[in-house]
Amino acid sequence: MARGSTRPTSRDVAQVAGVSQAAVSLVLGDKWRGRVSETTAERVREAARELGYRPNLAARNLRLGHTRTVLLVVPALTTEFFAGVYTGAARVAAEHGFGVVLYPSPEGIGPARDPFASAQAALDGVIASSMAADALTAIRGDQLPLVMLDSDPSGSLGAATVNLDIVDGVRQVAEHLLGLGHRRFLHLAADVPSWTFEVRADELAARVGAVPGTTVRTARAPISIEGAVTAAEAALSAPGPRPTALVCDDDKLAAGAYKALRRLGLRVPDDVSVTGLDDLALATAIDPELTTVRLDAELFGERGMRALLAVLEGRTPEAGDIPVELVVRGSTAPPRAS
Repeated sequence: MARGSTRPTSRDVAQVAGVSQAAVSLVLGDKWRGRVSETTAERVREAARELGYRPNLAARNLRLGHTRTVLLVVPALTTEFFAGVYTGAARVAAEHGFGVVLYPSPEGIGPARDPFASAQAALDGVIASSMAADALTAIRGDQLPLVMLDSDPSGSLGAATVNLDIVDGVRQVAEHLLGLGHRRFLHLAADVPSWTFEVRADELAARVGAVPGTTVRTARAPISIEGAVTAAEAALSAPGPRPTALVCDDDKLAAGAYKALRRLGLRVPDDVSVTGLDDLALATAIDPELTTVRLDAELFGERGMRALLAVLEGRTPEAGDIPVELVVRGSTAPPRAS
């Protein structure tokens, strides 16, 4: 039988063995006992060896509903943070024979098209950032084993939730600035409807509000440098005493704040101290280097994948938020005497 270079199929094995394809599936799937004879089973195995036949494990896994594939849904690929989350998740997945498919939700938030004809058939589970939660409904990911990242544990869609200790990060920022003597704060807040940003705003207001004689104003901006420039410039130009400390929800907003301050003829940190949150490469690319909260993105991804593996195996995932660390650099200093 001339087969050329074409990969042999179960039909080829059936023809050589003189049996049906169903019999081939039973024998090679080790489900033949009591259904075909020992002689027939050996004939099928011999035909498979002769042809060099290997089962299509991908197709077999798809039929069984176990592809050892996980979907990681993130808001965007525009920052290195989510690249780090993917790297950490993929590393742990590979150790356990899983693959990770990365799926960014368009525009950062909002509905997303189904990346598979049937997500349930093609995936074993989903890891998703709360910023991309709306995408889950569209891809039916909320009907699969699900781990949420950066999400309210009390209202999470997922079977497990993994968080960075963002509350402690904001506490460290507030205590650092208050300790330097700052009393007038501007919060450059990410204009994104997400639990993680609500937590940042609430904690900053609580920490600063606990100290007499302090004020916190809020300016909202999309997570982009130009959006931050516009929002910060408008807020810093508003009537009334100028803030001496600008607390930004992430490093990209902080970079925009630097540009706004420069346009207004103000210097960092002489006139205004600035802080960020993430500790991206950007934090040390700007001058002065940025005081910010370091988030371990790879560890975040690792913990997310470990939590999903625990859910899939019926175990309880590791508890506790991932610690974060304030990194003090040149963008913060005591305020000038007013």
